[in-house]
Amino acid sequence: MRHAFGRKMAEDWDANMETGIRFVRHQFSAAMRHRDIAQGRRLFDSVQTQTDDVYDVTSTVSRGVDGRWHVPRHCDSEAVLLYFHGGGYTFHGGVSDRFAQMLSHHSGARLFAPDYRLTPEHPHPAQAQDAMAAWDHLTAETPAERIVVIGDSAGGHMALMLLQALKDQGKPQPALCIGLCPWTDIGDRGASLRNNNATDLVQGWMALQFGRWLDPDQVFGRDTLSPICYDYSGLAPLYLQAGGREVLRDMIIEFAQVQKENGAKVMLDLWPDMPHDFQAYDSLTASSTAAIGRIRQAIDTYLFAREPLAELPGITVVQDLGIS
Repeated sequence: MRHAFGRKMAEDWDANMETGIRFVRHQFSAAMRHRDIAQGRRLFDSVQTQTDDVYDVTSTVSRGVDGRWHVPRHCDSEAVLLYFHGGGYTFHGGVSDRFAQMLSHHSGARLFAPDYRLTPEHPHPAQAQDAMAAWDHLTAETPAERIVVIGDSAGGHMALMLLQALKDQGKPQPALCIGLCPWTDIGDRGASLRNNNATDLVQGWMALQFGRWLDPDQVFGRDTLSPICYDYSGLAPLYLQAGGREVLRDMIIEFAQVQKENGAKVMLDLWPDMPHDFQAYDSLTASSTAAIGRIRQAIDTYLFAREPLAELPGITVVQDLGIS
């Protein structure tokens, strides 16, 4: 009704886009505020972004480490993806399984998605430990130079923190790290954390609550658990994507700029018209379609062509993804 009477979220969004965001936000908020987190997760799992896209992917339960393997029927990439799902470290619904299948299908690569432990029952360092266990599981059979670590939202945070853990333990880096709308600061950073509440399915207060659940007694502290506080120079190249209308936009931009100043290999593409985790819309929007294609291009050009990823005019915000 608001859309029909001209009270739109954004002038360039149609009614379907706006209705979807409002519904997801409503269910997400109810899920987080529920007294019983198990019931809250059921509410969250009721939210599914469905498109007309069909993913020709076979999914099987893994052995050794909890998780699932997603293998495309047309597996034409030598890369292996280690995918960390989003959900603020608290939720893991069917939407994440579909996201994993989407990434595997479009990249043409085998993808492993671990079922890591969730907050608030399992605060840090449970997720970091599970990320390392998943890495060790993959590298037991696959060379690190063929692995791409990729994650969305909190999964992007997990991917970025894994690089630092690998550095600390003297283990090899992956060929590439891809952060899709990554959470780069568990604290209050950037005006968009509040200013973009009206156009995003995630709210700023949610991000702050996820941070409290990750470190409930502040044993580790914000600096220890925020990727933006680390130096990524000399580590795996970073390819990042963000939406211009998401609450995490400013912290993602700042993270990319800081890492470029540090001398890290980093590129950030930002689609101004999109909310958080917009890649899940796939063929529904031109921006999500372009972003998904860009993920495949980043994997192919960097891992195999050994050349920089070209800048997208009007989209690329930070570019310094050189070749070592």
